[in-house]
Parts: sequence; C-alpha cells; structure tokens
Amino acid sequence: MSEAATQETQFTGRRYVGTHETIAYIMNDFSNAFNINAYTNRFIWDIVGIDFKISAFIGIFTGIWDVVNDSLFAVIVDRTRTRWGKFRPYIIAFQIPLTLLATFYWVMPFLFPATNPAYLPKLIYFFTLGVVRETAGTFTSIAKTGYMSTVTPSPGERARLLMLANLITGYLGEDLPSILMSVFYDLINNGTLKWRFDMLYLIMGVGTGIVSSGLSLWYFIASRERVMQSIDKPNLKQGVKAIINNYPVLLMTLSSMLGSFSVSTDKSMYMIDVLGSASLDLIINAPSGMVGTISYAFVPWMRRRFSTKSMWVFSDLYTRIRWTLVFLLGLYKKNYKNRLFMGVVLGVEAFLSKLTFGLDKVILADMQNEVMDYCEWKNGYRVEATTEAARNLILKLQGVLMGSVRNLIYDRIGYTQMREIGTQTEKTKFWLFAMCSIVPQVTGVLSIIPKFLYPVNSVMRNKMYMELTERRSDIAKKVSTASQEELSTLAKEQLEGRLL
Repeated sequence: MSEAATQETQFTGRRYVGTHETIAYIMNDFSNAFNINAYTNRFIWDIVGIDFKISAFIGIFTGIWDVVNDSLFAVIVDRTRTRWGKFRPYIIAFQIPLTLLATFYWVMPFLFPATNPAYLPKLIYFFTLGVVRETAGTFTSIAKTGYMSTVTPSPGERARLLMLANLITGYLGEDLPSILMSVFYDLINNGTLKWRFDMLYLIMGVGTGIVSSGLSLWYFIASRERVMQSIDKPNLKQGVKAIINNYPVLLMTLSSMLGSFSVSTDKSMYMIDVLGSASLDLIINAPSGMVGTISYAFVPWMRRRFSTKSMWVFSDLYTRIRWTLVFLLGLYKKNYKNRLFMGVVLGVEAFLSKLTFGLDKVILADMQNEVMDYCEWKNGYRVEATTEAARNLILKLQGVLMGSVRNLIYDRIGYTQMREIGTQTEKTKFWLFAMCSIVPQVTGVLSIIPKFLYPVNSVMRNKMYMELTERRSDIAKKVSTASQEELSTLAKEQLEGRLL
C-alpha cells in the first residue's frame, strides 16, 4: 500500500464511535423526522384559525428576533468550555423545556375554541409562544449543528454513521406519524372516524414530541465530542475571520440564499385540496421504498468516484428535471386534477427520486461537516456555532420575508381557509399544483450557480484530512506536556494561525 493510501486509511478508516453510541446516533436521527411538522400549516390555519396575513406579519417579528439572537447565542456557544464539552450542556439543558413548550403549541385550539381569526388574546398567545420557543430553540439548533461535526474526526466514519442512520430509520418508522396523519385525515374527512381534528393534533403532536425528545436526549447523554477545539476561546474578530476564509461556506450560503427565493407551497395542500386524499402520497411512495434502500449501496462507490461538487450539481439538476416533467404532464389536458393519472406520474417521480436517495441523504448532508473541518484546516481553530450563525444570518432575514410571502400567496391564489376539502376554485387548484411543482424549480434555479464553483475536490479533501490529522496529533502532544506559560503561548499561536 502506498504512503498516501496508508495516510488516507488512518483518517478515514479508524473507528471512534462504539456500538451503544452508534445505536443512540441512529435513534437521534430517527427522532429528527418523528413528527407531524408537515401538517403544522393546516393546524394553524384551519384548526387554531389564524388568518394568513396576520400569521405572515407575526412571522416577520419572530423571524427578526431569530436573526438577532442567532448571532448573540452563537458567540456564547463558541466561547463555551466545560468538562461535558462545548455543545452538550445547551442541548441537554433545553431538551425538556422545548418539549413542554411544544405542548403549549398543540393545546391552542382548546384554549381558544371557536374564536375568529383576528381574536387578540389568541394572537398574543401565538406570538409570545413563538418568541419563547425560538429563543430556547436557537441554543439547541446551533449547538446540534456544531456537535454533529465533532462526534468523530474521521470523515469515513462520519459518512458511515450518516448512511446507517438514514438507512435504518426508514425501517424503524420515522415517517409513521406523517403516514398516520394522512390516513386519519382522510378517514375523519370522509366521516369514517368520528374524531375531532383538534384532538388528533393534540395526541399526535404531544406524543411524537415526547418520543423524539426522549430519543434525542439519550443520544446527547450517551455520546461525546471528539474533535479538538482551540485551546483558548476565539473572539468575535477571529470568528469573522474564520468565516471569510471559509470559501466553501460562503458558496453554500450563496447557493442557499439564491435557493431561498424559491416560492412554493406544501405538497400536502395539493394532495388534499386538489386530489382529495392526504393518504395518496403514502400509496404513491410505497412501491419505490425498496429502491431508496438499495441506493445506499452506491454511496461508498460514489464517494470514491465523484467529487462533492459534481454530486451536488447533479442532485440539483436531477430534481429540477423531474419536477418540470411532472408539471408538463399535469398541465396537459388539466391532468393535474386527475387523481389516477397524477398518482401514476407522482409515483414514477418518487421512484426516480429514490434512485439518488442515498446521495441526497448521506453525501450532501456530510458537506455540512466537511466545511467545518475546512475552517479548522485554513484557520487553525474551529468556530462551528459562529459559522452556522453567519450562514443563517442572511438566510433567516430572507426567510422572514419569503415565509411571509408564502403565507400571503395562499391569499393571492384565492385559497379559502376552513373550506370543505375539494371545494377550492379552479384557479386555486391550478396554482396549488404549480406551486409545488414548477414554480419552485424556476424561482430557485439560480442556486445552482455557486455549486459549480465549490472548490473541495477529492485531491484537496485527502490533503485536508491528512494535514488535520497530523496537526491535531501534534497539538495534543504539546498540550499534554506544556507548562501554564507554554500553554498560554500555544493558545495564542493557534488563534493567530501560526500552527498551520
């Protein structure tokens, strides 16, 4: 074996995460999707009964606060040093409070039954709860993003964990809550079940929240951070410098920013209000489920054969082509209203999307961790929280605007709240179809441009991880034998980039 191959094996082949932690990692990934978030818009608009336009304006205020506290909390997280790590204290401390706050969210229909969309106490409650949840959630979301890049210094093991988690959680039933909601929605709407929608949301919302919170808490207690942080705490100036030097992060941010101009509506709205069945999506996706599983077998080969950039670009183009064809077939003779025809078309689209399921779930997700390592490689220290906050700053400001725009779009296309399913106007039905198929592809197409410029190819990637492995080992040896004065000097040199 060549020296280069031996070095690569050292940083990609070594295992740090044991069996118990691996299982907990998988269950944490499971918890991330075990929810009914796909139905929150219908809950707020049709069950709680809050007007589109008012909801949009409330979203602006809570979004602005989200932007402000992101920057503040990120600096706090990056300057944290405890015996439990840099990120874990925030994740563990806020897990249970966030679960309780979620309960307050799902009980809104019972606190304000049969009130009009502009009822002031209800709006105050909704606004206040949103601000409190956002504040507590900011610490955990920033900390979780940074934490997941530190559980192992081995990129190979990181990819293995991602692949195992995404592969197994599908069989564990991470989509079960959404599946059950779609089935219950149809049964209640058709009169087969005499349940109330507010009780359905309460049971499903609180139940999934408790399960997912418990599994997530288990993982963060069972796991630990293994990637070395800087000896001293980086200040704000050093954090900004690290971000400016991180070219991949800047490109990812630009791509996300351009992509966030994409205007869309929930696919479930089209399924329910045009095709008349929430559970149709379940039937459509069932035949292609095994294809998604098989696609994971190609992940290791694709990692060796293609650069991150080529896979990122391909995934984007492949998605846009699929949904453009769906729109054209649905537009022909107004087939978008034909449940059988569109069921077949969407089923084929689901099959084609599952062919690259492993690519999208594993390789592209690992880019988030790769750019954090790039930051350390270029600067000599890590600022995961500050980097993530900086990435989110522009995106969240834009998201505040676009989120409100999306709410207002429902009003512009003539969507009537709390109307009987299937009775929206013809104009509204067409736009519900267009807004979940072709419009997002056209309005977000510019996001592909920065993807062509992504600089980390396979040669650079191998060089980066070999140098990081050697550098971390060298610093660890120096720290273990350094006096207090030597440690202070070493910390200063590290933050000044003199240990590169």
